[in-house]
Amino acid sequence: MEPVRAAARDAVETLRHAPVMAEDFGAQPKSPQVACLSELRQSDLVILILGEHYGSEQASGLSATHEEYREAQGRKDVIAFVQDGATPDPKQVAFIREVQEWAGGLFRGGFKGPTDLHSAIIRALYDHALANAVGPLDEAGLIKRSLSLLPAVDRNSFTGSSALSLAIAGGPTQQILRPAEIEDAALSDALHQAAMFGATRVLDQSKGVEKGILGAALIIRQEHNGPLVQLDEQGGLLLRAALGRTSADRRGNQGGLPILLEEDVHQQLTSTLALAAWTLDRIDPTQRLTHVAVSARIDAGDYLAWRTQPEHDRSPNSVSMGMGGSERAPIHLIKPRAALRSDIVRLVEDLLVPLRRQWKH
Repeated sequence: MEPVRAAARDAVETLRHAPVMAEDFGAQPKSPQVACLSELRQSDLVILILGEHYGSEQASGLSATHEEYREAQGRKDVIAFVQDGATPDPKQVAFIREVQEWAGGLFRGGFKGPTDLHSAIIRALYDHALANAVGPLDEAGLIKRSLSLLPAVDRNSFTGSSALSLAIAGGPTQQILRPAEIEDAALSDALHQAAMFGATRVLDQSKGVEKGILGAALIIRQEHNGPLVQLDEQGGLLLRAALGRTSADRRGNQGGLPILLEEDVHQQLTSTLALAAWTLDRIDPTQRLTHVAVSARIDAGDYLAWRTQPEHDRSPNSVSMGMGGSERAPIHLIKPRAALRSDIVRLVEDLLVPLRRQWKH
């Protein structure tokens, strides 16, 4: 792939960046594998170019390029290009699939030949620079803004029901949507569609919705204190999904004991975070917002019992309830925006475990 690599080098140098390439390393007192991974760790950006051939397997069972990609995944911004019209060998097919399924990479595209790739890399590097040409990240301010998005708790409104409230503030803080864009019906319709019918749904399909503008935010909601999607001009999101189920609800009956199932919380955390990732991709495709502050809170009556499904199956007619009365502060954390997709399993766990501690003890 010498012509392709040469085109990549020239594109990088055209924008006055310094390409780090294995053919330039020279003699070193360490293995090529260690040398390549060491240089990758010190780089600011990774350009991944995939053609037909997977390459020789290392001791790990992966090709050198695959090892480098795994090292970069979740740690570096990756610009990935896959050659169009190529017939990749079986291992390369699996590698390409892995790259395409990982949504944490900043840019992905195709190329036909060296000239096409050269232009594509220049465009991608420009977009990457634009996405990061903003002020420094204020972590404390970002957390404060995410917490401010959460509504005040109305404890008098809970009668055994519960909901998950998830607020996400993107940073560095800046305007992402102009007022006219917030009022654009196409945005409202797309968000409504994703929130009610997509894989990221948080709205109840059996209920109607009310859509409108409240202050400077787009609101899509169902009933008082019901499921909600709220989006502001800075890309701030408030998502609210129902959790409340009684022990009888799990069997399709009426009445029953008020419980909070851990599996329900896990599912709604996953759905709301996935909807947040989808929304940010929709309104900020070049990722001007590079980090997110996430705040999560369960809004429910003080005496709701937290259980897992196996615990409930063992004793469906009795629960151990807390005494209530204690204030449960929102759980909050800051992550790179890519974590909403590439590390969602760990992100859900980092929110779920502290919530469980609040409600189970």
